[in-house]
Amino acid sequence: MATEKEIDDLIAMLDGKMENGTGRVRVRTSEDVKEGEMISVHHHGRCDVGSAWATGKVQNEECIDVPPLEEE
Repeated sequence: MATEKEIDDLIAMLDGKMENGTGRVRVRTSEDVKEGEMISVHHHGRCDVGSAWATGKVQNEECIDVPPLEEE
């Protein structure tokens, strides 16, 4: 169970991100990260961080190098 200090530290970290202009935050815990360690991931765009779209797992090669539509 988290201590009161750990909860206060988490709230301070989230408040700091919001004050610096972060619009969305997703917090996840992981057994792969050492206790007390934090990893931040930043993504430019509106895809969810870690989603198939954001990580490039979804491929849409058919949209690459497509000539622009002709104007009427």
